[in-house]
Amino acid sequence: MPTAPPDPAPKRRSRFATWRGTRPFLGGLLLTLAGVEIMLTMKVLESSLQVILKAGALGIAGYLLPAVMTLCGLLILFNPAQRIFYSIIGLLATLGSWVTSNLGGFVVGLILGLLGSTLAFGWLPDQEPRRKLLRRRRREAASAG
Repeated sequence: MPTAPPDPAPKRRSRFATWRGTRPFLGGLLLTLAGVEIMLTMKVLESSLQVILKAGALGIAGYLLPAVMTLCGLLILFNPAQRIFYSIIGLLATLGSWVTSNLGGFVVGLILGLLGSTLAFGWLPDQEPRRKLLRRRRREAASAG
């Protein structure tokens, strides 16, 4: 009787987990989502209101800053070696969106952007994952005591 081929899903899942562990995944993802959320709130308000007054540079900045935030979030994900530079630029763009983009996408995008930027800035590539560190400390405490 022929055997069924092995399921490739666990292998893909482990490859993704390995890839995710080598970069500030959550920080980049939150910063990307913040930029998209702010951009969507700008488009929704523009399409729902009949008359919108935009002052030249602020109108452009309202779309430029969320685009910069999205780009920085993606660059953090795909080029983690430069994460500090991208997180600082993302943080500045997030703070600028408070003024230019409907209070930073009605504060949701602002909070997501701040969290994502700070998580990416604080990520250390050589640090042991927390779960492994906690397990090792528990084992050491159990064997010592």
